[in-house]
Amino acid sequence: MLDIKFIRENKDIVVAGAAKKRVKVDIERLLELDAKRRELQASIDAKRAEQNIASDAIASAKSDTERQEVIARMQTLKETLKLEEESLQDILKDWRALMVAVPNVPDISVPDGESDADNREVRTWPARGDGRGGEKPAFDFEPKSHVELMLMHDMADYERGAKVAGFRGYFLKNDGARLVWALERFVQDRFVDRGFTPMIVPSLVRREPFVGTGYLPQSEDDLYKTQDGDYLAGTAEVATMGYYMDEILEKKDLPIKFFAFSPCFRREAGSHGRDTKGIFRIHEFVKYEQVVLCEANHEESVKHHEELTKNAEALLQELKLPYRVVINCGADLGLGQVKKYDIEAWMPTEKNYRETHSSSYFHDFQTRRLNIRYRDPEGVVRYAHSLNNTALAMPRILTQIVENYQREDGSIAIPEVLRGYMGKDVISRN
Repeated sequence: MLDIKFIRENKDIVVAGAAKKRVKVDIERLLELDAKRRELQASIDAKRAEQNIASDAIASAKSDTERQEVIARMQTLKETLKLEEESLQDILKDWRALMVAVPNVPDISVPDGESDADNREVRTWPARGDGRGGEKPAFDFEPKSHVELMLMHDMADYERGAKVAGFRGYFLKNDGARLVWALERFVQDRFVDRGFTPMIVPSLVRREPFVGTGYLPQSEDDLYKTQDGDYLAGTAEVATMGYYMDEILEKKDLPIKFFAFSPCFRREAGSHGRDTKGIFRIHEFVKYEQVVLCEANHEESVKHHEELTKNAEALLQELKLPYRVVINCGADLGLGQVKKYDIEAWMPTEKNYRETHSSSYFHDFQTRRLNIRYRDPEGVVRYAHSLNNTALAMPRILTQIVENYQREDGSIAIPEVLRGYMGKDVISRN
């Protein structure tokens, strides 16, 4: 959530930011309500102060007549105060609804665009023509899709998955399950000595952290909701950001870095007809997430953003999966994101890159909503900045691994860094 003072003083910037994100919000109406809110609050504060003075006057009145005169005046004031307080509550209801709808202002480096098709490529790995390992595989045969390959090797069962769990349901089995477990141990080992606090966080989360992180109310259609009004999270970011909700930290303890794991659930409400086969786009998966809280400094946020992105890239480089990094255009940013990178690994059968990681920073948009602050050495309390980045999401990454590592005979080479975890070099039918 943006500071209302910032919105008042930078209306044109906020309006332009919303337009760049293609978010419709009535800033003029918000400022009108804000003016009424402040006017009413000032009047209410004055009347309450007058009430306090009157209470003293009643107590020190020298006669009953004087006391009754003060009481009569206060009765009228009390009735007026009640009406103003009711009006303020009505205004606050609309004011708050508009405040949580105002998007964060995107960084100047964010390109304009209407959809993810307008995201701009920043770099590829390997850099085109540099001759390093990890190049897009040049098959001299027609490559099979991950759907075919995983069925061929009895790594997955989509039909029974749909029977048991419905649309986009799946079972992973044999080397499909073992490959996920190998990837989990791989990513855990890579983060154990990087200064991150490992955590297993809840997937079933109250509404407040979803509002705080910006997923509600805008993305409610993509969330599973329980009969008790709680939600199933689509990322460990939500619960992890709620960890310090309504707390004051000390600057000396920043940055705080979390390596958080949780099962994840997404309805994929806006993707009917897309990736309906296989395990690329599914309702239930697991994910390791990098989450950082740092001091309220733009340069610090940018530094950590680049570091988190490099951490994710390093994993793909070890897996020798060719990928590219894109900077998301305005329309492909979430409500709170200042800037976002998507990392996309190569999918041979689609002859295209597909997303595996997202890396974002928010300034104090989330922490202001969640009331996460820190005290600096001078005793000044400030809202922290927040960032997050996928470490590894599974089983999606299996789609790129099995397609890139397939061989003409249908066998699948196991990435070298996973062979120790798997206890084998190749997945084959023999």
